[in-house]
Amino acid sequence: MKKIIGRIKGICKREDGASAVEYGLLVALIAAVIVGAVTFLGGSVSNTFNSVATTVNTGS
Repeated sequence: MKKIIGRIKGICKREDGASAVEYGLLVALIAAVIVGAVTFLGGSVSNTFNSVATTVNTGS
């Protein structure tokens, strides 16, 4: 019985879960930055690609 209690205490003391939570927060922050950048720059990038496509199609 003492072995089982000792193992349960050992599992509760592990800090592996904290690392996973920190990585999850980091991934969420990176995703938020990417979404923000795409939203902010999306219109100008689209206009640039359309301008290049028009120039290529007209042969100028």
